[in-house]
Amino acid sequence: MPDLAPRTTEELEDRLSQPSERAVEVLGELEGDLMVLGVGGKMGPTLARMAVRASQQAGRPRRVIGVSRFSDPTLPERLDSWGVETLACDLLNDSAVAGLPEVPNVIYMSGMKFGASRNPSLAWALNCYSPALVCRKFCKSRIVAFSSGNVYGMVPATSSGSRETDRLEPVGEYSMTVLGRERIFEYFCQVQETPTALLRLNYATEMRYGVLVDIARQVWAGQPVDISIPAVNVIWQAEANAMALAALARTEAPARVINVAGPEIRSVREIAERFGQLLDRPVRFSGEETCQAYLNDGRQGQEWLGPIRVPVEQMIRWTAAWVARGGASLDKPTHFQVTDGTY
Repeated sequence: MPDLAPRTTEELEDRLSQPSERAVEVLGELEGDLMVLGVGGKMGPTLARMAVRASQQAGRPRRVIGVSRFSDPTLPERLDSWGVETLACDLLNDSAVAGLPEVPNVIYMSGMKFGASRNPSLAWALNCYSPALVCRKFCKSRIVAFSSGNVYGMVPATSSGSRETDRLEPVGEYSMTVLGRERIFEYFCQVQETPTALLRLNYATEMRYGVLVDIARQVWAGQPVDISIPAVNVIWQAEANAMALAALARTEAPARVINVAGPEIRSVREIAERFGQLLDRPVRFSGEETCQAYLNDGRQGQEWLGPIRVPVEQMIRWTAAWVARGGASLDKPTHFQVTDGTY
């Protein structure tokens, strides 16, 4: 991975879609086309592009189909330029989902987080009802579905993070609906014997959004950094994308749960101070530092799905350079500081 930070959106998206060796290996072994449901989200476009690139590098070209409502009308053209076919579909529409083409490989990325507390019924529909429609439609496929580390609840900030076998203690409407999503996939996995993997992600980041971007932009603007959540573990988005593709080879029935998280647990205070050094800005803090945080232990996932190649320090330096240069932002704060589950 290059040491210098990407300078343009085009260069950034190229890096975010570079497949890992494990992803290339897996897509070289798997047969059949691949569909990304919810391709219009923050991670979906570069994951779909990575699937095309990995398939080409493996010498096994396939159709990669991106499905979304496409609220961004420019996205289908971008995806097409990368070799990704697009289909517009409302994943809450029974007949529309039933009309999607059959494919043997499915990655499910759709869901609702922000606004869940204001519109909980929609959150339950998107996070639980839609997966049921998808599971019925793709009963003969292998399915990798994204979940969240929020289902565990918070753990001591000094710990190594929640493991896949830990007790689940979701807090708030969003976390409960995410657990509901998992249970729907688990149910259909059992009754249909649909090979499934559930990826509990915590937290993907790139130059335009993510926990590191939130902190860097606050430091750059002279705003206080909230340390209510005292520690985080983050993962470069390309690594999370590559691990999702590699997880297609780890689906099983009953469903397999895999944490997708970086190996380094870092202090929010220390991250902010590092950004202060790199951006030559004074750092201020707000909130009361607690001893609990949302942390995932990603060691099992890294063993199964491939090693981490981009350390946190490199992500911090890239993010600082991007923010100082005035690079593009998605303007979608992660709200990682939330402690009561209200999003």
